[in-house]
Amino acid sequence: MKIKPKYYLLTVLLLIIYGCSNTRYLNDGEMLYTGAEVKVEDTVMTRRERKDMEANMEELARPKTNRKILGLRVKLYIYNIAGEPKKDSGFRYWLRNKVGEPPVLFSQVDLDYNADVLQNHAENNGYFKARVSADSTSSGKKKVEAVYTVTPKQQYKIRNVIFPSDSSLTRLDSAVAKTKRRTRLRKGRPYDLDVVKDERDRIDERLKQKGYYYFNPDYILVKVDSTVGDHQVDMRVIVKDEAPEKAKRQYTINNIYIFPNYSLNDTRDTINVKNIVKDSVQQYKDFTIIDPQNTFKPIIYDRTLYFHKGDLYNRTDHNLSLSRLISLGTFRFVKNEFRVSDSLENSLDAYYYLTPMPKKSIRTELSAKTNSANYTGSDLTVNWSNRNTFRAAELLSLSVYGGFEVQMAGQNKGYNVYRVGSEVSLVWPRFITPFRVEAPSAFVPKTRALVNYEFQKRIHLYALNSFKAQFSYLWKESTTKEHLLNVFDVNYVSPNSVSDEYQQMANNNPSIQRVIDKQFIFGPSYSYTFTNTMRKYKRHTVYYKGSLELAGTIFGLAGGANVKKGDTITFLNVPFSQYAKTEHEFRYFMRLGRDSKIATRAIVGIGVPYGNSSELPYVKQFFSGGTNSLRAFRARSVGPGSYYPEDIDPNSFVPDESGDIKLELNAEYRAKLYSVIHGAVFVDAGNVWLWNSNEENPGGKFTSDFMSQLAVGTGLGLRLDLDFLVLRLDGAFPIRKPWLPAGNRWVIDDVDFGSKTWRKDNLVFNLAIGYPF
Repeated sequence: MKIKPKYYLLTVLLLIIYGCSNTRYLNDGEMLYTGAEVKVEDTVMTRRERKDMEANMEELARPKTNRKILGLRVKLYIYNIAGEPKKDSGFRYWLRNKVGEPPVLFSQVDLDYNADVLQNHAENNGYFKARVSADSTSSGKKKVEAVYTVTPKQQYKIRNVIFPSDSSLTRLDSAVAKTKRRTRLRKGRPYDLDVVKDERDRIDERLKQKGYYYFNPDYILVKVDSTVGDHQVDMRVIVKDEAPEKAKRQYTINNIYIFPNYSLNDTRDTINVKNIVKDSVQQYKDFTIIDPQNTFKPIIYDRTLYFHKGDLYNRTDHNLSLSRLISLGTFRFVKNEFRVSDSLENSLDAYYYLTPMPKKSIRTELSAKTNSANYTGSDLTVNWSNRNTFRAAELLSLSVYGGFEVQMAGQNKGYNVYRVGSEVSLVWPRFITPFRVEAPSAFVPKTRALVNYEFQKRIHLYALNSFKAQFSYLWKESTTKEHLLNVFDVNYVSPNSVSDEYQQMANNNPSIQRVIDKQFIFGPSYSYTFTNTMRKYKRHTVYYKGSLELAGTIFGLAGGANVKKGDTITFLNVPFSQYAKTEHEFRYFMRLGRDSKIATRAIVGIGVPYGNSSELPYVKQFFSGGTNSLRAFRARSVGPGSYYPEDIDPNSFVPDESGDIKLELNAEYRAKLYSVIHGAVFVDAGNVWLWNSNEENPGGKFTSDFMSQLAVGTGLGLRLDLDFLVLRLDGAFPIRKPWLPAGNRWVIDDVDFGSKTWRKDNLVFNLAIGYPF
């Protein structure tokens, strides 16, 4: 790789910073604390067990040292060079106290306290006879490191776990005994205090399912006897004698009161139902509804709440009811409480206090965007919503939007894109079907009807009218699984104002003609999504989305359509599209540490036209290259296959390249550099292909040699991660170009960052919002 070192000044500056010693700013007698080292001395443990124990204990030692970036205490260095500010404001004060970090001195370290903490940790993990000693050692001039030596001795393990017997005198003891089957306290496992705490929580959770509303984990006691054998313990699980009487009782649900217009400004802790005017009360099935304004139809509570009169209280129905009320999207706040009923023994009255959002609202969104094709632009959207259209939490939305994209420099300069459109949607918080469908989850299922129109104008080329209509079902099976079924999905695209320039290009290239062909697409589609990426502290997380589209299948088969024989069927004088298309996206994330991870993605897509179509409609084809795809290549510029439009006039419009098959692979290493600044190193590979090549796209056909036609790019990225917003800048360059002759497609040896021509032709910068995947 040809890299010309031009940045000598930066290199010298880094060497100066590295060579500067922070300890020279310390006063006489002060020592910089450089960290804690834990040494576990044991002959029974494996090397891996010792290393894990040492790492865990080093995390417990306090205080923490000054933070390092690439091995340098940069924040401490900034603190020192800023000096003592003369006032509590200004740049120097900000640099020293906000950016910098004061030195952590050895005088702040309490060796005896840390030794006690480490010994407690060892005992909590079954090393009851552990011994810990503390000392310090010099780690450099005016630098001191704390050293803790741990002698854990043999670990105690569980011999027996004893629960109350099923024939216990009390119902509560019997209920505790029935939880034994799934206990986390297992014979032969090491004693672990954290596992004991988890076991108490598990028992409490199971009892909550059996009506013990007032029980809590503190009422469970696990007695440990360490005298029963050689480094063994017996554990006895019992209910504490001091547990209150109401915690030992099972409760059923009695009255259910609902206040759908509860105000957060109400200072009363509770509302006395007896004092409410009877005219304000409505009885519907098992629910007593206090809604004088008749804001909501009572049926929404029957669909949402799982509790009914006479039910045994259980935590699952409790949480499901709250989750479904929140997922309606109508209430800003949902509050729930249970009180002991004064009319029925061992029963609870349930109260639901619901604070609705404003029924109608209007929202305006303005966004800016850019992509790797040098297009920049903006979008403006105005959305009006009614969250309770027919008094059953239906959401009616009306949106109007407009936007533009322009290219300041490049082959598409002057071919600006403008679009305006409108969309109307209505969402019902239930399944609308001829038959009843149950959805027993914490999320309310939804039925959506949508109509959309968009007008798109590409200056000097063409304009398109696009109509869309959908009828869909959306439901979440759990927090990790989501489904979308479009039962009715229609898309009609019609060209308008095609210029002579574009028509002339289209006459010589069917690929370009497809963009302005009339398209009529209808048929069902389904997608399934699974993700556990919201669990940020898991080491391994995944995301998967799979989709299937079947367009024109029934009509095509019934009508005997066969485009190869010239037998096509039209609707509104347009041959409808008939194809099957499936796309699968899989992402895998592996945490390497607290602030670093590896992120990978694979996309496989296949579309098969048949019957009434010889190719996929343009709007349904696959594309490769761009900000969230192959970042080293211009948007939609890769492929198909080894095809490359060499004869494109540099002063004319550059068309997008599409395909029927797509393969894309991405890998990225992400790490936190400083505060909200994150960095990345990435590699992207992929391409698109056609089922059938033609004279206009030579080399675009999918063959068994497809792997040799993958485009590959690599690069570096910087991200400003504010949690609620991620601003991303990626710089990338190609290292494999599939359109070059076979055997010469790897171009890594030709990389020359010092060449202005090379940078102009190969270096691609992507500015975007959010992570690419």
